[in-house]
Amino acid sequence: MAEDDVLAAARARAQEVGVVPLGSGAGAALRFLASVLDARAVVEVGTGTGVSGLWLLRGMRSDGVLTTVDIEAEHQRLARQTFADAGIAPQRARTIPGAALDVLPRLTDGHYDLVFCDGDKAEYTAYLREALRLLRPGGVVAFDNALWHDRVADPAQRDEDTVVIRELGREIAENDSLVSALLPVGDGLLVAKKEWSPEPGEA
Repeated sequence: MAEDDVLAAARARAQEVGVVPLGSGAGAALRFLASVLDARAVVEVGTGTGVSGLWLLRGMRSDGVLTTVDIEAEHQRLARQTFADAGIAPQRARTIPGAALDVLPRLTDGHYDLVFCDGDKAEYTAYLREALRLLRPGGVVAFDNALWHDRVADPAQRDEDTVVIRELGREIAENDSLVSALLPVGDGLLVAKKEWSPEPGEA
């Protein structure tokens, strides 16, 4: 899918600061998910220079707010520039600098429609636990790099990041409260919907 000048500029900034941005195929998938969910509140782990955030914001409802977390405050400054260039109102993007596992526990339980994770791969299973707490029933969690350069499918690959992503896929598949799919876009986008849980006393 063709990207506009704002996204092209964000990609150029990403290259300058050594960030690997989300691919356009995965970006289009995120925009679609945000739109289908009519998302009002989204969490992003890994702001980068705003490429994935802009895709998400463009799919969210017009009053929706993106909360995006990154350990690099400078990257978030560049992301805010991307959002401004795209005409996104400042109040629609809440940037929080800090380590994801320090920030996520401070966010509100059951409040979010979509959680997108593209941070430290070694922390992916920990992000899943936080996402399941943060998501409303019917909400979706998405993980980028779920194929990890085709290493995940190769049992001979045993480095930490590959093993964690492999474990993530297994944990999601074995969780009866999740409906999941691995989308073959970019480096793999693993998505899982948190099913509605019946209230006590309901059938």
